[in-house]
Amino acid sequence: MRSFWQEMRGGFAALRPEHFPYARFIAALILGFIGGAIFNALTLPLPWMLGPMTFCTIAAILRAPIAAPTVVRPPMSAVIGVMLGAAFTPAILTNLLDWVPTIIGLAFFVAVSGSACVLYFRKIGRMDMTTAYFAGMPGGLVEMVVVGEQRGGDGRTIALVHSARILLVVMTLPFLVELVEGVSLGGRADMGPSVTEAPLTAELWIIGCGLAGAVFGHLLRLPAKYLLGPMLVSAFVHAAGITDFKPPAEIVQGAQIVLGVTIGCRFLGTPPQVILRILALSFGSTMILLVMTLGFAVIVSRFSAFEVLPLMLAYSPGGLAEMSLVAIAVHTEVAFVAAHHIIRILFVMLSAGPTFALLYPKRGGKGGGKGVGKGVGKGGIPRMRDG
Repeated sequence: MRSFWQEMRGGFAALRPEHFPYARFIAALILGFIGGAIFNALTLPLPWMLGPMTFCTIAAILRAPIAAPTVVRPPMSAVIGVMLGAAFTPAILTNLLDWVPTIIGLAFFVAVSGSACVLYFRKIGRMDMTTAYFAGMPGGLVEMVVVGEQRGGDGRTIALVHSARILLVVMTLPFLVELVEGVSLGGRADMGPSVTEAPLTAELWIIGCGLAGAVFGHLLRLPAKYLLGPMLVSAFVHAAGITDFKPPAEIVQGAQIVLGVTIGCRFLGTPPQVILRILALSFGSTMILLVMTLGFAVIVSRFSAFEVLPLMLAYSPGGLAEMSLVAIAVHTEVAFVAAHHIIRILFVMLSAGPTFALLYPKRGGKGGGKGVGKGVGKGGIPRMRDG
């Protein structure tokens, strides 16, 4: 617990005016709100997340004076986590056996899609084997950077490729869902009651589940602890029938704006030519992943109790929070989607390193392999643990 409170104190210290770029952060939020409002007016998918994400990514490429330090992400992740946990109703527990075929399919999807992306980055991206391998894994951004560098890969390139993967999957999958399933993700999704309609106890539950979840996630050393911890605590109180509260819509939408802003600002500090090259290269790998996502969803739907749409969202290698928000927008099983993303991330985290060591036992050493992000400073390495 001592390390947790030290981390909390460090977070509050990072908010001091001498450390936190308030002017640039406010500028980013204003830009994000404008992007969300425009996307909402155009009835585009997930407007309050994709709008800020798109506008801030463009601003980062243009080197606009914006910023979104990583310290602002944990509270917003906790809100999203509490909201996702609210989808774990008591009825979910009776359907867990139905997930067995889909989890088996997920394991095959991770292996096949990861192999295809590694080959793509090796042959098309001309990366060294170590960098291509850890850049091609469909999940675990921070873990892949750390292990990849330990094995001699280019950590900056690995980080940028994974950031681009999350960005591009999140930006393209909603449109693919609309195209394939004929459903609309525009406008206001069912995010819960208005803040004026929700009882005061809803806000108290959010704070309680968020704080308890953060402690719980830290003690268990969960990946994306500020998202998964609150989600698990919220899931417990909902599945146990203790409460049925839902976070107010305005709070959730505010969290989406901040989430979109932080994703868009992830490329700040990276030379524009490197960003554009990474995005262009990652566009090809994203198309590979989306085609495989759709293919596996169609195949597994024939051997399971689930239709193509929830399987597409469950298998898509975007961020856990982002894909779960899409699931909410299309009124599909959020618990199913969120659980499969957690399993995907665990699959990658637990298997990528040992598999690489087994296949290439002689590779290792200091980082700095041949990548496409050379010359990128520390600011170019994004930090996120729910990809």
